[in-house]
Amino acid sequence: MRLCLFEDHLVSAFEPMISTRPVFDLICGLQSLRAKQVRYFGSGLVGKLVRPELADWVQDQSTGEPVNDWDWLRAGPVVLVNGRWLPPDGPPPVCDSPQIALADDDVAWVCLTPDRLRTFRIENLEEHLASWRRQLPNRIAGGRLVRRAWDLIASNADEIVRDFRSLSPRDTGVRPMDFSLVGPAGRLHINPSARIDPLVVADTTGGPVVIERDAVVTAFSRLEGPCGVGSAAEVRSAQILAGTTIGTACVVGGEIASSILQGFVEKPHQGYLGHSYVGEWVECGAGMQTSDRHPWERVSRPSNRPGRVFSRSVPQGCLIGDHARIAAGSILPSGAFIGAFTVVEPSGAMAPVYLPSFTAFRHGRVDHDDDGDQWIDQAEEHMQERNIEPSPTLQELYRRLLDSRAGAKGPRFRRLRESA
Repeated sequence: MRLCLFEDHLVSAFEPMISTRPVFDLICGLQSLRAKQVRYFGSGLVGKLVRPELADWVQDQSTGEPVNDWDWLRAGPVVLVNGRWLPPDGPPPVCDSPQIALADDDVAWVCLTPDRLRTFRIENLEEHLASWRRQLPNRIAGGRLVRRAWDLIASNADEIVRDFRSLSPRDTGVRPMDFSLVGPAGRLHINPSARIDPLVVADTTGGPVVIERDAVVTAFSRLEGPCGVGSAAEVRSAQILAGTTIGTACVVGGEIASSILQGFVEKPHQGYLGHSYVGEWVECGAGMQTSDRHPWERVSRPSNRPGRVFSRSVPQGCLIGDHARIAAGSILPSGAFIGAFTVVEPSGAMAPVYLPSFTAFRHGRVDHDDDGDQWIDQAEEHMQERNIEPSPTLQELYRRLLDSRAGAKGPRFRRLRESA
């Protein structure tokens, strides 16, 4: 079965994380949405349809996988899968004829033959989805379609539990002799290559605790399930609370609750991060605090539905884009949007709720006049310090993002500066 993952028009609600990656590369649970979709269908041949500005970068990362390749797409029957879909448990569907599957009254996937793809392009995706929905047999897909980044955070604990079931049982229940376990041993998964210091506690009472290969957990850390520590990540005497995923090569300390760290995040010091999604290569200084309880008032949002009223029952922290730098002592408000390459410095009060990419909040003032090229150069040096060489396509993507910031200099940005 050939799969092709696509992004629809609703991916804009996942900013700022999708500024530098497709929506299906976002993490929920222990894996990306892409990994869950491929696992569900059991397919080894996967194509991708992404926004044009991402195509070159995604192709660099997709060895042997076609990206925006229309000849490949039309070469035979294919299942188009919505990149926002969280698949259900259970066996994959039988896709032996054209059909369309819905979740939350939206398209989760559609099985097509080449004749229905002749005029299909990214530009007319929504038109074709509506047409296929009218013409093809409809079925229930199961699972759910996430509609904004906050949905990933809210679903993270349940997805960790689901992903845990797919792990190899060989490393489940095994633990070092001087490792303290509270709860069932069958919910503990430690890769043999991980290093666990003495005086570490894992609490599996509420769900599984997963520590991946080459991870390091130092003394006086406490891991509360469901949670996951990714490959080569380092937990430094930290309190990792339920619903948290620490991504690849992150370095974390302090207290983290119900949050997703995409990868290569540096938060090694004390401070609180709660109910938040943090992109890659973010630097968080000592004592950084996030508020995850909203004051229940209308706030601006970088989306097509500003002024959303949030529910009192759902804690919300912040969304932080790639390469953002949050200085020591900074305080981020509930529901904060911190764009990619944005700098936040302490001012004695909370930072603004919305900071676009390539802006700086210093001395209580929002500034958009810094040298964005210099920030990109610094970000690339930061990556090289971790032995990651940014590719030319990634560098080009960063500069396209910098060029696109011009839209933030309009009336909305001026109002932001005046209110800061």
